[in-house]
Amino acid sequence: MELSPSPPGLEAEYGTLFTVNSLHFLHELISKFDKEVDQVLRLRVSRKTQLDLSGGLPGFSEATTHVRRDPTWRVLPVPPRLQKRHVDIGDLAPCDTQRFIQALQSPAQGIQVDFDDGNCPTYHNQIKGIHNVYKAVHNQFSNAPPISQAPVLMLRPRAWNMVEHNMMVEGKEVPGPLFDFGLLMFHCGKNLLENKSGPFFYLSKVESFMEARLWNKIFVWTQQKLGLPLGSIKATVLIENVLAAFEMEEILYELRDHSAGLNCGIWDYSASFVNKFGHREAFLLPDRSKYVNMEKRFLRSYMDLLVQTCHRRGALATGGMAALLLPQDQHSAPYRTALATVTRLKLLEIKAGVDGFMVYDLDLIEPMQKLFQLHTQGDNQLHQVRDDVTVTPEDLLSMPSGGVTLFGLKYNIAVGILFIDAWLSGKGHFFYRGQVEDSATAEISRSQVWQWIRHQTQLEDDGRVVTRRLVAELTQEVMMELSTLCHTVRAEQRLLTAADMFLEVVQKRDFPEFITTYLNLDHTFLRSQTDGQMEGLARAKHQPKL
Repeated sequence: MELSPSPPGLEAEYGTLFTVNSLHFLHELISKFDKEVDQVLRLRVSRKTQLDLSGGLPGFSEATTHVRRDPTWRVLPVPPRLQKRHVDIGDLAPCDTQRFIQALQSPAQGIQVDFDDGNCPTYHNQIKGIHNVYKAVHNQFSNAPPISQAPVLMLRPRAWNMVEHNMMVEGKEVPGPLFDFGLLMFHCGKNLLENKSGPFFYLSKVESFMEARLWNKIFVWTQQKLGLPLGSIKATVLIENVLAAFEMEEILYELRDHSAGLNCGIWDYSASFVNKFGHREAFLLPDRSKYVNMEKRFLRSYMDLLVQTCHRRGALATGGMAALLLPQDQHSAPYRTALATVTRLKLLEIKAGVDGFMVYDLDLIEPMQKLFQLHTQGDNQLHQVRDDVTVTPEDLLSMPSGGVTLFGLKYNIAVGILFIDAWLSGKGHFFYRGQVEDSATAEISRSQVWQWIRHQTQLEDDGRVVTRRLVAELTQEVMMELSTLCHTVRAEQRLLTAADMFLEVVQKRDFPEFITTYLNLDHTFLRSQTDGQMEGLARAKHQPKL
């Protein structure tokens, strides 16, 4: 095993996390499952190739009909602290110590401790974030409640597509999720269990029941190695991919001893349509700023099916994250408008039967908890089995009608550039026009621009065709606005680099599967220390892997 030395300033945290015993555990974990991680990633490529070559569409598999038709199986009941999951804080990168402590002090039911969508996985951020979780679990924050009384930690390791560059096992860089999961479980699993507060996880970007089966094997092995009872680990699977929507029952079945339910979002899921079918004109996704929301048939059907699937199997169903930020002045019209918008969208989810959802803004916690209390009874809505729901493949694959607006195109360009800029500065999210944006919104933004160029889509406003030249021209316009946010020469140079990288990714002949993979693998990180903050800067040209 090879491990990079500590980032400057984190020597104590590094020493706490990387002990002889923890490194031995990590080595065993990664050696045991590395080949199977490669297999599930190859399976993804194989499925995509089969769909492309056949021109076929996904459906409910005949091979697993027996799982869906068997009415008897259920997931194991979740522990008491997960029975009520009305409002979790989402997108919380735990390397942000101040916000993490604020979340621990909050009245939320849970915290999505996010090493994925809302986090940039620099070595500094991973070590700082995992160590902050360690401190919370071991009650080492003097101004935070004990872990048994704080909101439950829903730990979200990186997705399978992410690699940890700073550790090598048997000559290979290690899978990012195994690095995160292994350290979190080794240092925190037993303590969380003893305090009846975990270990609870979110699993990102799962595409098939085979991936759920792999996670289940990892859970069983880890519990045995650490001397924890089987079934101690509970995990919520985020259904962020259209292919996974056709395998929700099978995913629950594979994780039935370790399931905390399923979660439905909007932007990663919508972006997955471009990922899998974006080159097909029939799957042209219209302007997300105008035509894509949870009330559309393909998204409403997905949410209804998720709720029905979970509740018929005794599992919790949770909704996505409210990204809007409330203005500070509670008596202002913008505040009332923002709160009304969030309330309307979240009430739609509550009425669909969800047991909880996430907010980013801590000021939204109590209003949304009151919304649950007003419209539901009890800790959850498991009694809402949604027998009224019948969802067909056509429902799940029905693209909403609509076109492309100039505003929507420029908005997508801005979000894509600003996300890359944030990533290059070592951050996984940013704020723009009154809401938080992360890799999920960056995915849908760059996906749409790529797809609109590919299909030479016309703008509703003036009939112009979306071409590479038009996108480049509009990028220049957007940069005029964004450059006013830069206060140093270095920040301006980084923004220019981000714009160049955005144009590169949306002009590629073949669609890059994940923008985070593009940033994490296709560009080599250079790490430098600036004012005590780690900045991940990417080389402008691709570097060969040796």
